[in-house]
Amino acid sequence: MQQTDRAEAMRDLAPRGELRVGLNLSNFLLVTSGDDGPQGIVPDLARSLAAELGVPLRFVPYPSPGPLGDAVDSDAWDVAFLADEPARATRIAFSPAYLEIPAGYLVPPGSPIRDIAEVDRPGVRIASMDSGAYTLYLKRTLERAELRLAPTLEASFQLFVDQGLHALAGLQARLISDHQRLPGSRILPGDFTAVQQAIGTARGKETGARFLASFAQGIKAQGLVQAAIERHQVAGVRAAPP
Repeated sequence: MQQTDRAEAMRDLAPRGELRVGLNLSNFLLVTSGDDGPQGIVPDLARSLAAELGVPLRFVPYPSPGPLGDAVDSDAWDVAFLADEPARATRIAFSPAYLEIPAGYLVPPGSPIRDIAEVDRPGVRIASMDSGAYTLYLKRTLERAELRLAPTLEASFQLFVDQGLHALAGLQARLISDHQRLPGSRILPGDFTAVQQAIGTARGKETGARFLASFAQGIKAQGLVQAAIERHQVAGVRAAPP
């Protein structure tokens, strides 16, 4: 990127002289808490982005993706690491995906459901976390099954168990731990989608959006995404294709 474009990108992405990065704290695969502030794959990449721009970094945490995405309207953050979903893309300009997270289903003990194709049928009730990217996908694509929504990941598991629902939708890595908590349950083979994790900024910041697109492609090509996955020993995620 030419120096003039970089300067304009800084005006788009760090107009206050610092980079405010919105974090989704519910995505335990990408963000964890540490004594020195947020840790994990996304905080590492955010630090690389701030270094690339040459500005200080400030994290702006949110408890779940819904409030994080909505906060773009109040100018509460400059850049957010968030799943690219059509429902959000009307207000947020997303980079190409830098990482993918497969999502699938857990079914209870004794369930006759054997594969993902059997889930979208009349009478099937699915627990899922409201505003999760995989939930937004299911809202768009399910034709016959019914979604039952809960505000958090833990609440979606409790809803699944307490109401005796037919399936729990979730990220594959989370489903592994939920499966261990519910003896006799099964994770269906395969995934119904792979959540595309991207870097976004408010629409209208065209140079900033181009800079983020270039940055996302660069961290994949340079192996920084894969290195962060390995450094934090995160299972259930993969670097997005070039």
